[in-house]
Amino acid sequence: MASPSPSLLSLFTLLSLLSLPPSTTQTTITLSLSPPAKPPHTNPLQRLSHLASSSIARAGHLKRPHKKNSSLTEIPLFPHAYGGYSVSLGFGTPPQTLSLLLDTGSNLVWVPCTTHYACTKCDFPNINPTNISTFIPKRSSSAKILGCKNSKCEWLFGAGIRSQCEDCAEGSGNCTRICPAYGIQYGSGSTSGILLSETLKLPEKSVEDFLVGCSIFSTRQPSGIVGFGRGLESLPAQMGLKKFSYCLVSHRFDEEPESSDLILTTEFHSGVTKIEHLGLSYTPFVKNKLGKDSAFEDYYYVNLRKITVGGKHVRVPYDLLVQGSDGHGGTIVDSGTTFTFMEGKVYEAVAREFERQMAHYSRDAGVENQSGFRPCYNVSGGEEVTSLFPELVFHFKGGAKMELPLADYFSLVGESMAVCMTIVTDTSGDIAGGPSIILGNYQQQDFYLEYDLENAKLGFRKQTCK
Repeated sequence: MASPSPSLLSLFTLLSLLSLPPSTTQTTITLSLSPPAKPPHTNPLQRLSHLASSSIARAGHLKRPHKKNSSLTEIPLFPHAYGGYSVSLGFGTPPQTLSLLLDTGSNLVWVPCTTHYACTKCDFPNINPTNISTFIPKRSSSAKILGCKNSKCEWLFGAGIRSQCEDCAEGSGNCTRICPAYGIQYGSGSTSGILLSETLKLPEKSVEDFLVGCSIFSTRQPSGIVGFGRGLESLPAQMGLKKFSYCLVSHRFDEEPESSDLILTTEFHSGVTKIEHLGLSYTPFVKNKLGKDSAFEDYYYVNLRKITVGGKHVRVPYDLLVQGSDGHGGTIVDSGTTFTFMEGKVYEAVAREFERQMAHYSRDAGVENQSGFRPCYNVSGGEEVTSLFPELVFHFKGGAKMELPLADYFSLVGESMAVCMTIVTDTSGDIAGGPSIILGNYQQQDFYLEYDLENAKLGFRKQTCK
């Protein structure tokens, strides 16, 4: 969850230059999702190693988070080489369009903001950190800095922020008069800024008084983020969505003009619903056992009952598959993580089963050491690759089975004709606790996923998303 930080007081002075007044106080929409483009001169092993490190860092954040008008709109979703999928949204009057990363593991919608925006360690493929597109509040007639007494300020800072506002009314010096600056961690990156009330512009639909973060400083965040988590400040909550869905095109189209659709639904329509539901398997969302005061409450937990490799049941400790009374364990679905993360004992069990069933194939220890992935196999012998690998299947409560395409869990690495399992773990043991399994976007490729918020369930089916 975002939290105020004394070190950000300079933001107040900076944003006061905007001369924006403080604010005193949200059918179906489809947005297109696309994977990032491949960088032209990047070493493939370095790129995969970076994505793996980012996935593990992201897992550390998710496992130890900081607590807290048409009915249909379709927006293109694009894939990127830094591991995420982006969607373009418009903010302000007139609207300024920015590309934001889709993230079901966080809540706040924020944009790089003002001409003073700075991002450190943002040298990503196809990203020029000195030329990142930013939102300019001064150019919008609808932009307002969020006031301290605005109820939306409590979404990030809790009801305790009201006492500061009351002190303000009594003339106390302990009053900013605006909602405090936020600071948010995203595993390997962070961002900080001021909250605004602004108009969100979507295809054929506008949402007024939308809470959006105006970030001034960021680290390792190549773009803004549109939070699709379960918190009040997320886009689904602010818009009152009944459901949203997407189909992620393959990462082989990273940084290419291939896209799919992110669909936002505010009302159910029987005719459309029947078509969309065709062939979907459903499993219920599970609430974190620590309740509303838990930092994990905003994640999309599902009940993963078992994992099979080549039809063989992988023996995973029960206390990792299922949440314990302390709220740790279990599985979440996260579009912001690239490679699926598994707690060490789960990962080892899965990796060992692949190694056991593929013992007669040649391991590539060199690629394993360079990339950090395991197991890796040399496939230069000319065999039909798809016949070599056992099928990986996730079995969920309710009988839903996610049968992964081979490309979702084994990928060619570099130019060595080696293929590696694209699931990661933390070998240092520094990020114990929290969800044991984080289903990342690499394993969601070429699946249609439906987040049915009204009925609290996840639906999915395999399909070509291109």
